[in-house]
Amino acid sequence: MNMTRKVTKTVQIGDRVIGGGNPILIQSMTNTKTENVKATVDQINRLAACGCDIIRCAVPTMEAAMALSEIKKQISIPLVADIHFDYRLAIAAMEQGADKIRINPGNIGSTERVRAVVEVAKERNIPIRVGVNSGSLEKNLVEKYHGVTAEGIVESALDKVKIIEDMGYDNLVISIKSSDVLMCVKAHELIAKQTNHPLHVGITEAGTIIRGNIKSSIGLGLILGQGIGDTIRVSLTGDPLEEIKSAKLILRTLGLKQGGIEVVSCPTCGRTQINLIELANQVENLVEQYPLDIKVAVMGCVVNGPGEAKEADLGVAGGIGEGLIIKHGEVYKKVPEEELLSALKYELDHWSE
Repeated sequence: MNMTRKVTKTVQIGDRVIGGGNPILIQSMTNTKTENVKATVDQINRLAACGCDIIRCAVPTMEAAMALSEIKKQISIPLVADIHFDYRLAIAAMEQGADKIRINPGNIGSTERVRAVVEVAKERNIPIRVGVNSGSLEKNLVEKYHGVTAEGIVESALDKVKIIEDMGYDNLVISIKSSDVLMCVKAHELIAKQTNHPLHVGITEAGTIIRGNIKSSIGLGLILGQGIGDTIRVSLTGDPLEEIKSAKLILRTLGLKQGGIEVVSCPTCGRTQINLIELANQVENLVEQYPLDIKVAVMGCVVNGPGEAKEADLGVAGGIGEGLIIKHGEVYKKVPEEELLSALKYELDHWSE
């Protein structure tokens, strides 16, 4: 898919740059207690190894804010501090080295408190992500639009942005989220026409792995497919590593990210002669460790397997107790079924030779 990306302002987050047509970066959020430095660092480093570009940590206490400086020393990706309600936590997080802060000026309190946060951000040139969720839409906007609507979410977000811009600071990223997929899509279409700040895109409270992946894929697909969005998060109720895997797949499917092995596998049918479901899952797990930009096919029978694997760089097709290794669309060799996975691994290990 060749889409025209909407050009937004560039914003630097740690050593990464978003907006301005730069690659879309993948975010996630830790689910550890931020105060527990070791657990938080371990999780962040696992996420980074999986492909996470930017990580957000909840900062609900001063102890969590103080832990950020130690966490920062042990990680390699930019850290965003997630702040609600207490402006002092936002200031402390920036003092402890947060690369960006996420606030909703509406729940930080008075204009003076917002200004205190903005002044520290300005001194240190730390970007502020202004986040608005449909669930926290102001009463007057709910009344104005007769309910929670895309128009209301956009107006709320732009009101918050204006508060900060009027304080002389525009190093901002906007995030507008709704768990209603089509409302979320419409809100992004509207706001993209009204601002050139970078947009962080996600479907909030998307749900468990299957439900959340489907809602996120449709929502992010419709938004990103219009060239809107500079960073993304797939919000799932589960291990954050699943969020990264899904985000990478969404970006690759839309042609917005290169690299990584694409696995294609056939649906099972009565011709299937091997345990295809198990094999396909094993292959999915196996290929994650390879930085190759190739397509691997996993086929269940030797009838259609070689033909369907023609478009793939490498493939396996199962037979009765044995299987075929297919390279560049041609049958390369036959191996016992129990050796299919190790034979595939050997080919991946020696792919560039």
